[in-house]
Amino acid sequence: MKKVSLKDIATAAGVSTALVSYVLTNKEKEARIGEEMAKKIREIARQLNYQPNHIARSLKSGRSFTIGLIVADISNPFFGNIARTIEDEAKKNNYTVIFGSSDENVDKSQDLIHVLLNRQVDGLIITPTEGSEQQLLQLQSQHVPFVLIDRYFPEIAANHITVNNQEAAFQAVSHLVKAGRKRIGMVAYKTTLQHISERIQGYQAALQQHELPAPASLLKRARYSHLKTDIETAIDGLLKGKHPADALFFATNSLAIEGLKYINTLGIHIPNDLAVITFDEAEALDLFYAPVTFVKQPILDMGKAAVRVLLDQIKDNTTAVSNICIDTTLIVRKSCGSQ
Repeated sequence: MKKVSLKDIATAAGVSTALVSYVLTNKEKEARIGEEMAKKIREIARQLNYQPNHIARSLKSGRSFTIGLIVADISNPFFGNIARTIEDEAKKNNYTVIFGSSDENVDKSQDLIHVLLNRQVDGLIITPTEGSEQQLLQLQSQHVPFVLIDRYFPEIAANHITVNNQEAAFQAVSHLVKAGRKRIGMVAYKTTLQHISERIQGYQAALQQHELPAPASLLKRARYSHLKTDIETAIDGLLKGKHPADALFFATNSLAIEGLKYINTLGIHIPNDLAVITFDEAEALDLFYAPVTFVKQPILDMGKAAVRVLLDQIKDNTTAVSNICIDTTLIVRKSCGSQ
């Protein structure tokens, strides 16, 4: 069966092959092609079952038109939504995305980088794992375009897209104070990663500003690899002592979901006995009997910015660094006992 070419589509549409090429690579606006004509060309391409020749296109341009994306865990709603946004934004620019999850494991992160580079991706969007600084420096030495998303390393001058973690945590904890809570505990991941450090700093700054107790015993940490057992130990320490916490701030949605599962088994009522706020949203938190107040991250803006910065770097091979910090929003719901 003969493969359909751009010339076949052009003949059927009564236009030039150049015009067809512009439309099928989403460049009709640049070429000032009318909407009706673009629609007609796309419909003819669909009817003829046109399949673009990516290999020929890659050889001609020197690019594969693929992006590698490494997130911590694609099953986490935050990273799943980030991946979807990046995929949609990349498609608008005629790029395909190849995904992988590092599971917060530095060796797995390195393996994924090798696999993606062997697939000839044009650049990478990475949620870096703890201890992966050397991997990023290696990418820089190889002149591989990349953008970090959600996290970054202050000592490495690299493109990154983040949110105002410290300020967002400060506002979240201040909201608990305004709701009348006096002993506010925090559960975070046991990590040196910058985004978690900033959220802890925001939590501590809020307690200090409102002159509330901030003993080390109110800040608990859980290991990613031992989440269930560490969360249970952390919550026991916060809620079962002589001076139990009357509010909890979870540093991420995965910590909150695991934490709420355990709190439910203890017969503690939210928000009467305990107020709860978390960073990140998740559908599971909507289904809880007291929908959880959360810090909403601007996922759409983050994904769009990451693709834009990466494609600019791919096109211009620029060494200029873009550090973009986007504001979050506190979504107040029933779990704090105040609206």
